[in-house]
Amino acid sequence: MSLFGSLVTWYLKKRIPFIEKMMEQPDEVQMQVFHRLINQARYTEFGTTYDYKSIRNYDDFKQRVPVGNYESHKPFIDRMLKGEQNILWPTDVTWFAKSSGTTAAKSKFIPVTFDSLEESHFQGGKDALMFYQLQKEESKIFDGKGLIMGGSHQINKLNEGQSYYGDLSAVMMQNMPFWAQYFRTPDLSIAIMDNWDEKIEKMAMATMQDDVTSISGVPTWTLVLIDKLFEITGKTNLIDIWPNLELYLHGGVSFVPYKDRFKSAIRSAGMNYMETYNASEGFLGIQDTLGRDDMLLMLDYGIFYEFIPIHELGKDFPISYTIADVKPNENYAVVISTNAGLWRYILGDTIRFTEVLPHRFKITGRTKHFINAFGEELVIENADFAVAQACKECSTKVIDYTAAPLHFKTDSIGTHEWLIEFEEYPSDLQVFTNRLDYYLKQSNSDYEAKRFKDMAMVLPKVHAVPKGTFYNWMKKNGKLGGQHKVPRLCNSREFIDDIMKNIHLTSY
Repeated sequence: MSLFGSLVTWYLKKRIPFIEKMMEQPDEVQMQVFHRLINQARYTEFGTTYDYKSIRNYDDFKQRVPVGNYESHKPFIDRMLKGEQNILWPTDVTWFAKSSGTTAAKSKFIPVTFDSLEESHFQGGKDALMFYQLQKEESKIFDGKGLIMGGSHQINKLNEGQSYYGDLSAVMMQNMPFWAQYFRTPDLSIAIMDNWDEKIEKMAMATMQDDVTSISGVPTWTLVLIDKLFEITGKTNLIDIWPNLELYLHGGVSFVPYKDRFKSAIRSAGMNYMETYNASEGFLGIQDTLGRDDMLLMLDYGIFYEFIPIHELGKDFPISYTIADVKPNENYAVVISTNAGLWRYILGDTIRFTEVLPHRFKITGRTKHFINAFGEELVIENADFAVAQACKECSTKVIDYTAAPLHFKTDSIGTHEWLIEFEEYPSDLQVFTNRLDYYLKQSNSDYEAKRFKDMAMVLPKVHAVPKGTFYNWMKKNGKLGGQHKVPRLCNSREFIDDIMKNIHLTSY
């Protein structure tokens, strides 16, 4: 390792005592975060409205402040976009992360404060590298460049020259400290371009001669870049282009359906994969141990967590739990209050703790990203598992997919309709469909019950769509790159019907 790399590693490891305290005393750490947030925001408009000055404990907070979402925060955020300050958070807010989320077509503008950048987003990135270095002492990751698959940003036209919005990754790159900029590639002028067709081409050309040792980004768009690099160079193994590549930090969507494609594109025994959970609203989790399939919930990033049982969603004052009271193997909706001014904000993700003390978890889906048309309660975790297993048995790989309920007009029985874009078409789509159905039953007892003797649901209807289907659909809707993702599951047919309008289907 170079001298500079050694200094960076030393700096990162200074966090170890704080991490240990977080893992050993999670409730104490969270209560410190809670009181600090309440104290900082007590003179904001929101804090005055709910009399934060008189809040003494968590019970006061949850009895006084209703659980909200983006729509409940939107009137405040709209004013902040126009330049008003001290609304949700006391420090000036000049950056907003633009996100469509994964469930709504409308853009969301999430405030990004200096505090949230420093204490949450940047700290999360540093901690991820620290965890990696602890397990890979021989790593030379800092001797090369880190390639970041980022989005774009622009001047906020509602408040010209005073505030900016863009994909979270672009906001982070624009505000990175100098030492992080030193390690990053490509040049910022390319990294934050908003024309993704041109951007992918320029990224490939600009980085193919770099010594890239790590990649960060959403799997979908990272694979698009890899395909472009292979097209330009004629190579079929990314290690032939970047021989020192050793780490891929991924997030945004489940890695399960993409794992085989990455292993095929990056054939190296020294390649490592780590998952992070960095949403526009804050950095939440890190896969702290290589080889595990869960993440450590990061409790000292200026985010106070509450967890709501799924059946309580929709109530103004639902039953909620702090980190001290959660149990393993139960699904919770995540609610956060943050140093970016979000208060009792339903994040939209559901998680399941694999263990507590320390608190490790898996993302199981979205509060609006599921199918429950026939009482089957199918979540993304089930779907990703079934797709991955079916692919393995049928020797194929999936680029992307989406699924929705299909109601038959003749009777009450229905099924699920799937659009799947394969990298290689399975030799027998009927066999693939049968295996998909089998593993959906294995992973979800409610689905299995509804499929029993075709009483409530029949075999899924699976369509193999042409290559490029999801890319073209995302492009048509202005959702290329960044935080945008194909909606995996939807309880309505709004996405699937739109995708199916102008494509040829191979079906079973």
